[in-house]
Amino acid sequence: MKPRKRSIFGVDFEIFLLGIVSFFTDISSELIFSVLSIFLTVILGSSTFILGIIEGLADFSASSLDFASGYFSDKSGKRKIFVLSGYSFSTLAKALLIFASTTFHVGLFRVIERLGKSFRGPPRDALISGISEESKLGFNFGFHKAMDKLGAVLGPLVAYFILAKLGQTVGTFKILFIISFGFALLSVLILGIFVKDHPIKSRNFKPLLKSSLNPKFNHYLVSASIFSLAYFSFSFLLLKAYTVGFEIKDVALLYALFNLSFIIFAVPIGKLGDKIKRSKIIVLEYLIYAIMSVGFIFATTKIEVIILFLLYGIFYSIDSAQTKAYISDLSTKQTRATALGVYNLATGIVYLPASIIAGLLWKYLGPQYTFGFAALVSLIALIIFVVKKYD
Repeated sequence: MKPRKRSIFGVDFEIFLLGIVSFFTDISSELIFSVLSIFLTVILGSSTFILGIIEGLADFSASSLDFASGYFSDKSGKRKIFVLSGYSFSTLAKALLIFASTTFHVGLFRVIERLGKSFRGPPRDALISGISEESKLGFNFGFHKAMDKLGAVLGPLVAYFILAKLGQTVGTFKILFIISFGFALLSVLILGIFVKDHPIKSRNFKPLLKSSLNPKFNHYLVSASIFSLAYFSFSFLLLKAYTVGFEIKDVALLYALFNLSFIIFAVPIGKLGDKIKRSKIIVLEYLIYAIMSVGFIFATTKIEVIILFLLYGIFYSIDSAQTKAYISDLSTKQTRATALGVYNLATGIVYLPASIIAGLLWKYLGPQYTFGFAALVSLIALIIFVVKKYD
């Protein structure tokens, strides 16, 4: 008879701990990211084209090591060592940011920090999947991402109050970077001390790759890769808010609002995905993104921007949690890290041109063309996914 698992609020205790790790990590990360695009363009004077390059490289970096870490995690049967290494690498990058003073330094930080995210992602998601009961897979992924985004609400709020209290200066940003490093270090300590490894039986390369890349998975990978071309950096949404009239510190509050929307909808959508075909949730994801993009074309008032940020939170609650649950549905327990890695690498490769295209369209034609392009591509991805899908 198996011992009964410890749980908190109906969530396995170790998944709860992984949620706490993500909670502190996202306080650290989003405290920075909520104002970084404004810091680059307003404080350091970078153009939207440079912003697009930096964010595109960062998005690609966030997926560049996914396949390698996923494959070696599955091959070795280990999970925790890869997860801990990734979180530690991102924490060291945040320590470097404290001493950054130029656009190049900030761009270097973004790339290095995202490499850490890439390395930890698939093994961590496979760890969550391995701990979870199949009937609660969507719920557990939704809970984990909700904890992640709870930190993403508090991070921008910390940034807002510090900027409001100390002023929007280079010195104040340095203080933000130091606080960010402290929260990141705390998350690494919790992970290293309290979370156990859940090893699996290792697999050889050929059967591992073959069982990961099955027809169902391949079909989804095609539509997801096309959709990624529309999925430019979130920094452009923050920049749009700034052009509408939000101050730098207010942009941080908008970022918190987006994450709050995510938290509200992540778990209910996860439960819904457990009850109905998860492919229907993916359809909803593409549709919401297209509607949001069209909305940003015509948004000229603060209330319109606020509504669109709330809508983006709903979209992101699907994209960052339920896509992983869907991929877990399409793969075996022994190949999930590899499948997640392949997905993240394929979409991450497309993120680089996506943000560069967004930056170029914004600079030479205007924001409406950036958002119009995103709406069109997301609808194309939706059609391809619906025309022939494997359930």
